[in-house]
Amino acid sequence: MIYLRNISLAFGERTLFEDWTWPITERSRIGLVGDNGAGKTTLLKAILGMVELDGGVIDISDRKNRTIAYLPQDLVEIEPVPLMEYLKNRCGLTALETGMGDCEKLIAALPIYPPEGEGEGAGEGIGKELSEIGERREKVLREYDRVVAVYQAKEGYAFEARAKQVLKGFGFGEQDFLKQCDEFSGGWKMRILLAVILLSQPDIMLLDEPTNHLDTESMEWLESYLKDYPGTLITVAHDRFFLDKMATTIAEISQGRLAVYKGNYSYYLLEKGKRLAALEKERLLQQGEIKKTEEFIERFRFKATKAKQVQSRIRMLEKFAPLQTEGHGKTVKIRFPAGPKSGKEVLLVSMLAKSYGTQEVFREVSFSLQRGERVALVGVNGSGKSTLSRILGQVEAPSAGEVRSGLNVHMAFFSQESAENLRYERTVWEETMEVVSRSNDRERRNLLGAFLFSGDDIHKPVSVLSGGEKSRLALLKILLQETNLLILDEPTNHLDFKTKDIFQKALLSYQGTVVLVSHDRYFLDHLVNRVFELRDGECIEYPGNYSYFIEKRQSLAEERRAAAGQNGPPADTSAAEGKSAYKTKEDKRRDAEERQRLARINQGLKKELHAIEKSIAALENRKAEGESFLCDPLSHREPERIKQTCRDLKDLEKEIEQSYDRWHELTLAMENNMLS
Repeated sequence: MIYLRNISLAFGERTLFEDWTWPITERSRIGLVGDNGAGKTTLLKAILGMVELDGGVIDISDRKNRTIAYLPQDLVEIEPVPLMEYLKNRCGLTALETGMGDCEKLIAALPIYPPEGEGEGAGEGIGKELSEIGERREKVLREYDRVVAVYQAKEGYAFEARAKQVLKGFGFGEQDFLKQCDEFSGGWKMRILLAVILLSQPDIMLLDEPTNHLDTESMEWLESYLKDYPGTLITVAHDRFFLDKMATTIAEISQGRLAVYKGNYSYYLLEKGKRLAALEKERLLQQGEIKKTEEFIERFRFKATKAKQVQSRIRMLEKFAPLQTEGHGKTVKIRFPAGPKSGKEVLLVSMLAKSYGTQEVFREVSFSLQRGERVALVGVNGSGKSTLSRILGQVEAPSAGEVRSGLNVHMAFFSQESAENLRYERTVWEETMEVVSRSNDRERRNLLGAFLFSGDDIHKPVSVLSGGEKSRLALLKILLQETNLLILDEPTNHLDFKTKDIFQKALLSYQGTVVLVSHDRYFLDHLVNRVFELRDGECIEYPGNYSYFIEKRQSLAEERRAAAGQNGPPADTSAAEGKSAYKTKEDKRRDAEERQRLARINQGLKKELHAIEKSIAALENRKAEGESFLCDPLSHREPERIKQTCRDLKDLEKEIEQSYDRWHELTLAMENNMLS
């Protein structure tokens, strides 16, 4: 249990925590929500002990024996070591393997007594020395037994197979496993840290914006993985779908106060609405009572016969504590300046292809965009979403094909790199005023406030802004332009819930056409009416919102599985099946032949899989027998056998690891065949 006892914290005049008491029970799944700067990240750091409180304490029961893992929101640097080696080291397995190796060397180095040629009458000195060697051997064996037990508890022998499973869930390919960690970009480094946390299986998991650097498929995989997590999870997230699936408690931090709601994010929104409505009703009743009391006092203030009642009403008025209402701040609305009306066809994309050297990103992409459409580009990381958005935004040339703009199209393009185009010597306000727009100063200030630039923030030089602030400012400048086509690559990455809602409403009322790359599924679901999925170099269209895309992708995969005579739950789906709903007889014949071919391959894979499973079971039995012998207190009588057993165990570990790798390859091959 984590117990917050009367904790308080303030920075200057800003109060973050005000006398909070909150018991967090075992296996809680908590989502922390609140405006930017409310104190969510600070609370996670306080639980870790990284922040000194002004008052109160945070107790963690049995803290010495509990493991706590923390995923920071900010990008971190990782030492230049191979990826798999880094994971092993961070999960504590490298030290354990070194410890086992040291024990094996000590056991092998102990001398054999009695020496050759000496018999029973070797003397009392030899007997004493033999006894000491036996004690040393037993001590080393006990340590070896302890290290092996810890290694087994951490599933060390199956670690590489588990690590590959987690890395593949986060979008890493086989070619990435041998890369140096410093070769990865910032977003991929955050995935590596998240992989370390999952593989280390901590008792308490503190995740600060874990979905920020994940594509939608990686998020779905993470949600599936965390379903069986047995520990305590506390997460800060701005993804509603993630909080709905993962959280069973929502803790809202607002103006130094903490409000806890037992339920997921949707329940929290519903209950908060009811709570605010009840509070507002109570506030209005109180104001009515105060008004009546004040009127009575004013009416009879100078009437001697009513003096006692007047004094009583004055005392009663003094006791009224004004009710504070939550969340009734000024509502900010933003709108896009009305741009000129474009032609009916806004963009025509013909046989588009893109490659970087020998690496093909996508091929033969063709579609057209009509005025007023809102389109999402989705797919796993590396599938080409951002590349396609840059080509549509005319900041990158295709390898083949063309993109033609329609009549009177005025386009604006936003990507994370847009922040690099700001003039760093200017202030925020000067950068905003630099955009030619019909928006007046008040509208510009409202827009700045909506994007979390308030008060003196607008006079800050751009050079001192954080990466997120620069990104928000670049997006804000685009919203001031008069356009009829917006191409936006991850525009919501640095927006909180409130700002995202404001931005989404502005996009819904936007009269132009929108092409959007985003990993925020709720944002996509309530905005787009067309989805293009990039997968395996192809572009597949789904008419509808994001939920329809997921549903259709799954149903198409189930249909294919049923047609192939396969049973069991649907595997992770392949959207390539959405290319055509109608097939010719020739197509059906080819599909049948392909199914038969895959069935034959799967038969062979199943046989090999069965054989490898039997082999793994036999190897594990041999390993258990060897470890059992080494743990036997009488094993010191057979020093040669000890040496041989240590050598055999080392060989067995390699063989088991290779067998697990092959088992993993076979299962993946079978899954891929089922999806093909």
